[in-house]
Formats: sequence, C-alpha cells, structure tokens
Amino acid sequence: MELQNRKPYDLPLEPMSQNYEAYTQEHFEVWTTLYDAQIPILQSKATEKYFQGLQLCGFEREKIPVIKEVNQRLKASTGWEVFIVPGLIDDKPFFEFLAAKKFPATTWLRGKEELEYLEEPDMFHDIFAHVPLLSIQPFVDFVQKMAEVTLRYIDNPKAVNLMSRLYWFTVEFGLIREHGNLKLYGAGIMSSSGESIFATEDRDVPHYPYDLSHIFDTPYYKHDFQKQYFVIDSYEQLYDSMATMEEELNKALLRN
Repeated sequence: MELQNRKPYDLPLEPMSQNYEAYTQEHFEVWTTLYDAQIPILQSKATEKYFQGLQLCGFEREKIPVIKEVNQRLKASTGWEVFIVPGLIDDKPFFEFLAAKKFPATTWLRGKEELEYLEEPDMFHDIFAHVPLLSIQPFVDFVQKMAEVTLRYIDNPKAVNLMSRLYWFTVEFGLIREHGNLKLYGAGIMSSSGESIFATEDRDVPHYPYDLSHIFDTPYYKHDFQKQYFVIDSYEQLYDSMATMEEELNKALLRN
C-alpha cells in the first residue's frame, strides 16, 4: 500500500454495508486457508497484543468476521471502528478517517487463484492483520495523532510522502521488542507468511531502533521485502513520540 498513489474517493457520511450473504463457500474456504496458514507462524512471531486483539474482535478460523459485531467490541475497547470502503482511497479521506477513529477497510475477499499475490489489499489484510491492533490504546492514539499531523500538511506532497514513511514503518511494517525477542505488529508483515519469517529471522537485514528522524529519511519498498525495519520497545514509545512528531517532520522537510 503506497499512500501517495491511492485512488480518488469522495468521503461518505456513512460506510458501505457488508453484504455478508454475497460471500460464497469459496470465500469461507479462502478465509480458513489463509487463517490456518498464518496463525501458526504468528504464534511465535507476532506481538502478544495481537492475539489479545484477535480474541477481543472475536475472529474465528471458519467464520468471515461480521464488521458490525467487530465494531461493537472495538468501540467499547478503544473507541475505534472499522469504516467499510470499496478499496484503496485517496490520502485526504484516508487520514480524515483515521483522525476520526475510523479505520478504512474493504470487505472484498480474494479468490483461491489469488492466495499468493494481490494487486491491492483485501479483507484478509485489512481485517485480519490490521484490526486486532486497533484494540491497543497507545497504538491507536499514535495513529490518530499521525493522521491529524498529516492533514495539516495534506497540500504538501513532500510532507505527505514523509508521513507515509512513518505510517509504513510502523502501522504496516513495524516490529516491537517483547521479552527480549523481536515480534511483529505491522500488518503488512503479519499478512505475509514470507515476510513474517524474513523480518524476524534474517540476520543480514538491519533492525534499527525507532527514531522519527531516521524513519523520515528512509524510503520504503512496496513490491519486495523491506531493506530495513524499525523496532519499538513499547506501544507507549509510539505514543510518546507524538510530542515531537511535527517538529521532526519540519526538520525532515528541510533535509529532503
């Protein structure tokens, strides 16, 4: 997902509805297949908060999530909810949703012929990988603040590019150190079995401490495994970095 190349989409007042009856038996089989492939990998590699969120959201291996039910659980936990959109959307509405504690997500699910590769994220990425993390209060507070800062610079393409790097290396491809071990929390990694292993086991790929200045100066890659990862010590560290986020962004604008 590249934020600067999202497709235009007018911000609606109400989310699209999830047409649950339209899911076929193949869709349910795809959900189960992907769930069964990824969960065993994540058991030893994902942040413990992910599994707490998975339970809170009520996700099951044989049942495609019902978004209304998920939202009831999330809103009671952190005040966030899933806002259903048709697919990738433009930068401005994307960050407006996040600033309003709404995570834009699609409800279309890939077919069996697309199990290994997709042109754009589907429900498994958006819902399975992202949504459980919305149960972590300091994490979603960080995401909301990131969106608010980005909206203040939304007419500055260079600033949006820099903020997209921050989103990419945290929300999509972030790692956390838990009990002395590297764990995943970025949804882009957790929805990919290959990168889940690569990001935690490849000793040649750099793992840098979380640092706003370093992240703003680091390009990302959307068609291959990342060339480096940034590691937080806690979700509170993300929250605490909000205090200097805009200051560091302005410094980066002068450097880049």
